[in-house]
Amino acid sequence: MSKRENYETRTEELLKPIADDNGVEIYDVEYVKEGSEWYLRCYIDKAEGVNINDCEAVSRALSDELDKVDFIEDAYILEVSSPGLGRQLKKDKHFQKSLLSEVDVKCYKPINGSKDFTGILKAFDENTLTLEMDSGKEKEDITFNRKDIATVKLTLDF
Repeated sequence: MSKRENYETRTEELLKPIADDNGVEIYDVEYVKEGSEWYLRCYIDKAEGVNINDCEAVSRALSDELDKVDFIEDAYILEVSSPGLGRQLKKDKHFQKSLLSEVDVKCYKPINGSKDFTGILKAFDENTLTLEMDSGKEKEDITFNRKDIATVKLTLDF
């Protein structure tokens, strides 16, 4: 397990009872470097959406726990927020919750001349993701290898 994965896993373990106490669920935890700064980002969610008070309460409690345990060697910035409306889908639990929702898929390299696809998430498994695409005349299913996908996000409609 890499240092990043270890930090994310241990943080999620600390965050679980805090999230439960605050009536939120953990959407994701990531430890990333941007420029010269390390960020420990915790995304929380609940059915009616999280607000600033939820984020503040979770952030304060988690910060206290992280200070007690002090397992992260680097200086970092703690952020607790909602995953947002156009949230990125990374884990199987995210795909499961988003079945039959419209998603945007961005691939690493072109497939049939395009890297960007929008469609209804119909199915997924360990290796593939299937979208129902509407070409205007008819609907067709396209199956992608997950290793070829850079990002999957919920589509934002305005």
